[in-house]
Amino acid sequence: MADKRAIERADILPPSAYSAERRALREKVIAVKRNRRMEVGPFATFYFENYETMWHQVHEMLHIEKGGDAQIEDELRAYNPLIPQGREWVATVMLEIEDPVRRASTLQRLGGIENHMFLTVAGGMVRGVPESDVERTKADGKTSSVHFVRFPLSDGGAEAARRPGAQIIAGFDHPEYAHMAVMPDAVRRALVSDLD
Repeated sequence: MADKRAIERADILPPSAYSAERRALREKVIAVKRNRRMEVGPFATFYFENYETMWHQVHEMLHIEKGGDAQIEDELRAYNPLIPQGREWVATVMLEIEDPVRRASTLQRLGGIENHMFLTVAGGMVRGVPESDVERTKADGKTSSVHFVRFPLSDGGAEAARRPGAQIIAGFDHPEYAHMAVMPDAVRRALVSDLD
């Protein structure tokens, strides 16, 4: 399904069919996601999306909210933009802090973090481009715990990423959260399958 770039109405299972297959479909997407996630620093995780992860998310929203046919277009509008389009990677970046008091104070210090995410691919930097239609940092400086970020690759960057053993680093250069991590090779191989 790496060549699929959008979920269409025809791709949506009837609610009864999804309910009947839900457990097996969930296990399948968990296996897909296993090689599409990486932790960066003490509490940030990059979840790299693709057609399969978004297809599952749309179905879960329809299953949980039970909005029927009227809800489908809203879900497609929300989740189709998170499917990579062949020369990019798209990540849901979560700042996962369990303690609510610590979470509130930390998010208050991380305003603008959505503009401080990057990947390095074979030494070349790719700045993250946050979603443009939602402000993730509020006027008071507090950021959201969930960010959607696109990493547009050049032709050279995509070619470099394909090389076996290519080093890719994900990181943040925010003054209050400057952390980096080397992408596991299993994740790199999964992400390369998203590229044209």
